[in-house]
Amino acid sequence: MRVAEVVGRVLHGHGARHVFGVVGSGNFHVTNALVAAGARFVAAAHEGGAASMADGYARTCGQVGLLSVHQGPGVTNALTGLTEAAKSRTPMVVLAPEATAPRSNFFIDLPALAAAVGADFHRVRATHAAEDAGAAYRAAARGATVVLGLPLDVQDTVTEPWSGPVPSVAPIPTAAPQVEPLLAALQAARRPVFIAGRGARGAREPLIRLADAYGALLAVSAAAKGLFAGNPWYIDVAGGFATPLAAELIGAADLVVAWGSTLNMWTTRHGELIPPGAVVAQVDHDPAAFGVNRPVDLAVAGEVAAVADAVLARLADRPTAAVEGSWRTPELAQRIRDHGRWRTVPYRDESGGDPATIDPRTLSAALDDLLPPDRTVVVDSGNFMGYPSMWLDVPDGAGFCFTQAFQSVGLGLASALGAAVARPDRLTVAAVGDGGFVMSATELLTAVRLALPLLVVIYDDAAYGAEVHHFGPGGHPLETVTFPETDLAAIARGYGCEGLTVRTVDDLGPVRHWLAGPRTRPLVIDAKICSGHGSWWLEEAFRGH
Repeated sequence: MRVAEVVGRVLHGHGARHVFGVVGSGNFHVTNALVAAGARFVAAAHEGGAASMADGYARTCGQVGLLSVHQGPGVTNALTGLTEAAKSRTPMVVLAPEATAPRSNFFIDLPALAAAVGADFHRVRATHAAEDAGAAYRAAARGATVVLGLPLDVQDTVTEPWSGPVPSVAPIPTAAPQVEPLLAALQAARRPVFIAGRGARGAREPLIRLADAYGALLAVSAAAKGLFAGNPWYIDVAGGFATPLAAELIGAADLVVAWGSTLNMWTTRHGELIPPGAVVAQVDHDPAAFGVNRPVDLAVAGEVAAVADAVLARLADRPTAAVEGSWRTPELAQRIRDHGRWRTVPYRDESGGDPATIDPRTLSAALDDLLPPDRTVVVDSGNFMGYPSMWLDVPDGAGFCFTQAFQSVGLGLASALGAAVARPDRLTVAAVGDGGFVMSATELLTAVRLALPLLVVIYDDAAYGAEVHHFGPGGHPLETVTFPETDLAAIARGYGCEGLTVRTVDDLGPVRHWLAGPRTRPLVIDAKICSGHGSWWLEEAFRGH
C-alpha cells in the first residue's frame, strides 16, 4: 500500500468524513484514499474557498475539518483561509503535499509557513505514516489547525497496509484546576458577569448552572454568539455589538469572569466596557492566554467545563453560597426581556431619504422575521458586519460563524458552504458585503453543485464601506474604494442561483416563496443599503488604532 493510501485510511479511521479541496497531482492519491474509505470529497472552485469551507464546517459541527490541496500554489492559495482557521483555533488538518527539492518550482518552506500563521506542523515519514497521520488528527481534535506535510517521494513509497486500530483522542493530562481564588471571588461578588468566548464551546450547561448558583449574568464575545440563547439572564454579545442594556450592566459589574475569552479590544471596547473597580478573572486551557489583552486579577488554568464543574463541586460542600443579594431581580429580568436584543432598541430608519436604498437595520430585522429560527448565520468582514450579527438571532452556539480572527474580507461565502455541509438540516445564511461577495463569487458554482439550503445576503453599498467612512471625513479622495452600482443578483443568476434585488422591505416578498419551496438552488439577495455614515463599532475600532 502506498503511504498516501495509508494516510487517507488513517484519517478516515479517526473520524474524517468530509474533505474539502482542489485536487492536483500532489494530493490525488491521498484524496482518493479518503473517498475510497468512505469520506465525502467536496470540490471547491479555488483552494482559498476550500480552506474556508473546511473552517466553517469544523466550527459548525465541532468535528475536525480536512483540507486537501496541491503542492506549492495550492497551499499558498489556501493561506488566508488557513490563517483565519489557525487564529480561531479551528480543529483542522491541511493535507499539504511537499516538493522537498529546493530547486523545484513547487518548493516552499512548509514548516516556516505554518509557524508564520500560527498553525502546527507535522510531517509524514515513510516508516511511520499511520502514526504521523494519526498524531496530526489527534492534535487537531484537541483544538489546533495542523499543516500535515506529505513529501511527494514519501507518498509514493510502498509500506505495510494499515487497517487499525485507531487510538482514541485522549485529552492532554492536566492537573486539577485550582479554583479556590475564583470560588472566593464568586462568593464575594454581588453583580457578577460571565463573558464566554470561543473557548467555552461545549460548556453551556455547567456555566449556566454556575451562573444560577451565584446570580451571574451571561454574556458572550461575538465569536460565541448564541451560546446561552434562550436563557432569561443572557444579555447577548459584549463589546462593540453590545446593546445599550448589556453595556450598562457589564459596566456595573463587580466581577467579570472570562471563560475561554481573552477579552480583546472588540469584547471590551478597548477596555472601557469593564469598570475599573471590577475584579477580572480569566479561565483558559492555555496559560499563555492569560492577560494577553488586559491585566487580570485571577487566572485559572483548565478547560472551561472542567473548571466550572470543579467550582460547582465545591459549591455542593458550601450550600450557603447562593444568589441572595445578587442583582437577579424580577425587575432586571423584565428589562432583559424588553431591551436585551437589538430588535427592541429604537432607531430612526434612514432609508426614507433615498427610496433606492434600504436601512441595513430594517433589512436585517425583516429577514429575522422571515427566516426560520433553526438557522446558521455566517458573517463576513466589513463595515456591514454588525447588522446581521446583532439583528439576526441564532438558536445556539453552533448557529453563528464569525470569520473575523484575521479580519479578512471575502471568507464568509465559502465558510457558509462548509457550515451548510455540516448542518444541512438548517438554513444557512451567508451575510456578506459587496466587496467580499465579488472576491468569493466563484464559489457560487460550488453552492449550486451542492444544492444545499443557502441564502446569501449582500449588504451592497457599492464600496469598501469601512475605508469610505474611515478616510472620507478627512477629505481624502475615495475613487479607489467606491464602485459603480452593479447588478449582483444578475451575476448570481449567471452562476445558476436565484437572484433578487432588494431596495425596500416589500421587495423581500419572493424570499417567502423560496423558503416555502425545495430550496435546492441558493438564493442571493442583492440588498442596496443606505450608508450615510460609518458603523459605530468600526468607529470605535479605528479610534483604538
